[in-house]
Amino acid sequence: MTSIKANDPSTLDGKQYHIQCKKGDLAKYLLIPGNPERIPKIVEGWEQSREISYHREFHSFTGKYKETDISAISSGIGPACMAIVVNEATAVGVDTFIRVGSTGAIRQEIECGDLVISSAAVRLDGASQSYVLPEYPAHANYEVLMALIEAAEGLDVRYHVGITATTADFYAGQERDSPQTTFPSGMHSIIRNLQKVNVLNFEMECATLFTLSTLFNNRAGTVCAVYANRIKNVFDPGAGEEDCIRVANEAVSILRDWDACKQTRGKKHFYPSLLT
Repeated sequence: MTSIKANDPSTLDGKQYHIQCKKGDLAKYLLIPGNPERIPKIVEGWEQSREISYHREFHSFTGKYKETDISAISSGIGPACMAIVVNEATAVGVDTFIRVGSTGAIRQEIECGDLVISSAAVRLDGASQSYVLPEYPAHANYEVLMALIEAAEGLDVRYHVGITATTADFYAGQERDSPQTTFPSGMHSIIRNLQKVNVLNFEMECATLFTLSTLFNNRAGTVCAVYANRIKNVFDPGAGEEDCIRVANEAVSILRDWDACKQTRGKKHFYPSLLT
């Protein structure tokens, strides 16, 4: 298990240092909850599953959902942990990522228990700036975005589609009280400013996932259950989690079918009339 070299911290048996997975351990389709406790809830809906690893916050399983090879790994909290997952999972063969998370809404009309499917993200994460200039867009892959919408429609759950703000911090970064009450310039009104530019919600991983996935020529999407509404000041942990998991699992099955259709038709990109 000794590391080969510090600049490439994989082990002698090919496992990535943090997630402890090697090539062949993870399917090409990977679901990423933040909370390790969400992993058993995700795999409960699969026909088959086996544990791959549990190292630090990174708990991974591989199995089958509707005859589709699928994996799930928890990322823990925050953009730095998500960056580790995307780097190391890409190294072992994953090319499609779906975050299965929780979020706080900043729009009056979004209720606890609703889902938010992110089309793009405001890069307040800090981690993605280590990879590319801040003007580079953090956006969902359109195929994954459409598959998540298709899944939500098919399962008849309440959802919203739009821009998410990804922050590096849960407290001051999302305008919550903390022992330090002096906010940097602009942070004391971040919710109001984001509302003005049609941002739907706060969370802490999406922008990192989108930016790195695009840079690495992968696909990514995000679906989050709304646990809180910051405008109404209500908090309901766990609300919508089951729907969020169902949508993510179903989106993988949909993507599998679309990917097979592209391959059969000899097309690089999916478009609706391919199905006719």
